[in-house]
Amino acid sequence: MKLNLKKPIVFFDLETTGINVGTDRIVELTYLKVEPNGTETTKTIRINPEMPISEKASKCHGIYDEDVKDCPTFGEVAKNLAKEIEGCDLAGYNSSKFDIPLLAEEFLRVNVDVDLKKHKFIDSMVIFYKMEQRTLSAAYKFYCDKDLENAHSSEADTRATYEILLAQLEKYDELENSVDFLAKFSEQNQNVDYMGRIIYNEKGVEIFNFGRYKGMVVADVFRRDPSYYSWMMQGDFPLYTKKVITNIKLKGKFN
Repeated sequence: MKLNLKKPIVFFDLETTGINVGTDRIVELTYLKVEPNGTETTKTIRINPEMPISEKASKCHGIYDEDVKDCPTFGEVAKNLAKEIEGCDLAGYNSSKFDIPLLAEEFLRVNVDVDLKKHKFIDSMVIFYKMEQRTLSAAYKFYCDKDLENAHSSEADTRATYEILLAQLEKYDELENSVDFLAKFSEQNQNVDYMGRIIYNEKGVEIFNFGRYKGMVVADVFRRDPSYYSWMMQGDFPLYTKKVITNIKLKGKFN
């Protein structure tokens, strides 16, 4: 099986200091870049997160503060990484809810202008859950009939994700070997921001997907209750979510 590609696709996985998209940082990133002709390039980057790695995270991925203290910061690798993914489609496992939002936060922190929303994105976990409903290790065993060794290392997880997607295409006749189809199939919500705090309704208008104004048009809420915008901007929301609501506010020209 070979992916039917119109442009390169980058599979990637992050290991981080914790699981809070808004405050945690990347400590390791692996990407597997697959060209339309099938050529593959893999690279793993260790990163100094400039903050302590939580004990729980270290026990999961095996990376400790001492391991990354002399590594480059994200700011030092961001521009090269942006060039590597420029013009590429993206893919990962559970990345639409975690890896993509966290990567976007990292780029925003160092003022590297990368709009990940412009990339088509395939989440093989969403495909897996829609078809079978299991975990990455179980998915690897189920689809590839192999045990996932070194689970929670970014390199092992990235390679497994790629192999799982190829096996999914082999198994399910209803899946088209097309990035356009797989990206659309991977979607869970019409998210405006990465975390799904703001989504599009059936008319393509931005609405809240949480809190007391859930289901209401964002622009209408900001018009009636300007303090809600201020509350969100001062709250513990990801930078990208704040960027989205600011764009909506500016578009509406509210006071």
